[in-house]
Amino acid sequence: MPLDGVEQSVLRHVPRELTVTVTSSPSRGIEPTLSLAEALARHGYRVVPHLAARLVADRDELRQVMARIEALGSGEVFVVAGDVSEPRGAFDGAAALLREMAEIGRAPEQVGVTGYPESHAFITDEATIQAMSEKVPFATYIVSQICFDAVVIAAWVRRVRDRGVELPIYVGLPGPTDAVRLLRLSGRIGLGESARFLRRHGSWLSRLTFPRAYRPEQLLERLVGNLALPEHGVQGLHLFTFNEIAQEEQWRQRQLARRRESEPASRGPGHPRPGIHL
Repeated sequence: MPLDGVEQSVLRHVPRELTVTVTSSPSRGIEPTLSLAEALARHGYRVVPHLAARLVADRDELRQVMARIEALGSGEVFVVAGDVSEPRGAFDGAAALLREMAEIGRAPEQVGVTGYPESHAFITDEATIQAMSEKVPFATYIVSQICFDAVVIAAWVRRVRDRGVELPIYVGLPGPTDAVRLLRLSGRIGLGESARFLRRHGSWLSRLTFPRAYRPEQLLERLVGNLALPEHGVQGLHLFTFNEIAQEEQWRQRQLARRRESEPASRGPGHPRPGIHL
């Protein structure tokens, strides 16, 4: 998230070979996202900025924004609707902005869009399905919104495939973070059943507040066996850091170490272990 101190935190803890996304702030607007993305790109990172449709005023501003995104060199953008109640200008959602990008010829090679495994707190299921069908022709991959239920995620992936959508999917996974903060952010970004579950289960939430009580690897382990199947087309994970960058990267490294230790001795570098890439 484009907040004070995050650039220095990324530099200290994140390897240059990782792709870093910069989210869009509904309260601060587009400029902080672009400025942070530009700063990280100058440091050698491959950066993917989030572009919130409802924060873009008009076609002229979109041209200016896309010129800056193109200058990052990643050839990629992640388009979202934006968590504001009223659009700033002409675009009420991601699909409208994607169409405009295509019409003016400024769409990059890679365009990510959001998928919703569970009911959204602010959007009907019918609307999310319709939005997906409108976005897919302009997108090259999908990242799922946070969901804490592996069964729900797997069912959503199957439904996406049943509708004939073949885009690669990256599963959104929250990294280890303070449980109270996770609850607050879940409500802010519109998580449906997951956010309601967190609110209802106070004792469960209390247990999460103890050190290391929230274990993302438990959700990950429940996901891998199902979603690693080739027909599901799940390419990897999108790790939501909530700017807890040091502990998120330490967690990622621990998971990679565990996977290396569990590799069969006979499996060489040309025969990678099936699974979801971290």
